[in-house]
Amino acid sequence: MELGDILGKKQEAIDWLANYANKEEKMWKQLVDEEVLKPGETASVFTYYPGNRLFIMASTGLSQVLYHPNGFRPGEKIQPILDEGVGFEEISLELLSEYAGDRIFILTPESEEAIQSTNDMIDSAIWKSLPAVKNGKVYTIEIEKSSSDATTREWLLDELPSMLKK
Repeated sequence: MELGDILGKKQEAIDWLANYANKEEKMWKQLVDEEVLKPGETASVFTYYPGNRLFIMASTGLSQVLYHPNGFRPGEKIQPILDEGVGFEEISLELLSEYAGDRIFILTPESEEAIQSTNDMIDSAIWKSLPAVKNGKVYTIEIEKSSSDATTREWLLDELPSMLKK
């Protein structure tokens, strides 16, 4: 809305938001109707950034799309982070199981050090013990494709159903 005001395109912003909300509702309803998503399923989003620092994503980017009334629920440890309005929080690998949801989304990093840290995590016993990993419920998205901008949000509405149905 703020951008619409600044650019003198308030009605276009209103229309876009309404259209997006309609598409978002339809996407989640379809995923539930097709039994791709079970009511109450949890999800978590992890990324390494800038190198060997592991973060749980909360009220930013991909998580903003996933945590929807008709979509995924945040895990018990993630909800307080959301309640505080925090975008992300650093955690240790040892705490991964406390934050991991029924489904896990990994934002693939750009830096070589962060890529190596991600690979090390995926090779770890902690990672391999997670129910989402054992159940094949892990998805990757390039970190630059997980922003909060309008174009990315539109793309995610198309991409998420395809990812979740695989």
